[in-house]
Amino acid sequence: MIVHIIGIGILAIIFVLGTTRPINLGVLSLFAGIALTAVVAGGDFEILYNAFPADLLILLVGVTFLFGIASINGTIAWLVDASARLVRGNVAVLPWAIFFVSAIPTTAGALGPATVAFLAPIGLQLAKRYDIDRRLIGLMIVHGSACGNFSPINVLGAIVNQALEGAEGLSSFPLILFAANFGYNVLLGVVIYFVFGGRQLIRRQLASRGSERVLEMRAAGSTQSSGGLGVTEGPDVPKVEDAMGLAHEKLTSTKVVTLVTIALVAAITLSAGVDIGILALSAAVILKLILWKSSEGAETAIAWNVVLLVGGIVTYIGVLQYFGTVEFVGESASALDNPLLTALIICAVAAIVSAFASSTGIIIALIPIASPFLLQGEISIPAMIAALTICATVVDSTPFSTVGSLVLASAEAEKQRSVYRGMLAWGAAMVVTAPLITVLVLVLPTM
Repeated sequence: MIVHIIGIGILAIIFVLGTTRPINLGVLSLFAGIALTAVVAGGDFEILYNAFPADLLILLVGVTFLFGIASINGTIAWLVDASARLVRGNVAVLPWAIFFVSAIPTTAGALGPATVAFLAPIGLQLAKRYDIDRRLIGLMIVHGSACGNFSPINVLGAIVNQALEGAEGLSSFPLILFAANFGYNVLLGVVIYFVFGGRQLIRRQLASRGSERVLEMRAAGSTQSSGGLGVTEGPDVPKVEDAMGLAHEKLTSTKVVTLVTIALVAAITLSAGVDIGILALSAAVILKLILWKSSEGAETAIAWNVVLLVGGIVTYIGVLQYFGTVEFVGESASALDNPLLTALIICAVAAIVSAFASSTGIIIALIPIASPFLLQGEISIPAMIAALTICATVVDSTPFSTVGSLVLASAEAEKQRSVYRGMLAWGAAMVVTAPLITVLVLVLPTM
């Protein structure tokens, strides 16, 4: 037990040092993992190497490299311009449009990281275009995609339902699971919208409409003063789109090739289930060889600092999982006599671990651990499973999770610190509030 307490204590120290000193948390976490492995496992560093998330490294490198090429050759600018014209300056509804667009692929069966990987670069560029808080758009993408996590045809939803069916005495409740998760994330979207600048966007929207009316009135006055000869704008009357600062990008052959490549990567990932990291990295290298003139310097767009940050944290959590710390906490919770407290601790474990590690992994690990507790019949199984899965996935908004790190990597360099702090604060709030709210709202009424 002392090992588990020390491991959790070191994690707390890492966060204190990482937030009070100018040092990457990933470096601290790797050092802590080395120290813990040396002391507890006698220097068997294979444990550390096996815990390193090579798949996450390839994902981040591949996606940021691919979209780095698309950014340098102007493809992202073209996409943002096209999206901006579709939105037509409706900045107040833009975050919600992005939210529900993000929910469509996951509800249809796509994995959350695949959805976020393709929407985050475009969404954050739109945020830059309209001067919207990057945290607002980033979190709307994360929680929008989370809405469809437990769709009956989503891979994650299918895995959870299969795990329930495979556990003795348990059964799946796919529609209840999907509805509870969807509703919870929509409510979170409302909170995110107003916490991160939604009211300011509404005021800007109203002011913009007022400006458009003034421009239209000026244009109409110019037409009348010209004697009805069809002159709709004078030299001092800019077009509404120009007044919003929207420059139109031309679609070139280079951009077409890049768009087709990105579309193929998305289509293959979503339909064939091929690893998005490997596919994106392969596509990026091929694209770089083909479009080498227009993609010079794209390697600098790879978010190495994010790779180090996430890789270090996930590695340390993997070491703790190897030593059985997660299982120890879960089993200790199941041994309690208070069912409500047990439910709260299980949900808290799911939230804390998932904030740094695989949501799917912790859900699959906790379902069998919690099975004896669930079969006691003191709480509703569907309510508890819904609470557990929600707690394990809403914390993906932390910058250490796969989808959170993709959002952080997509933000421009000068905004990454702000986005990191915002997502860390929001993720910490999810770790604290999700277990409390889901247990009180979902579990308690069924007891």
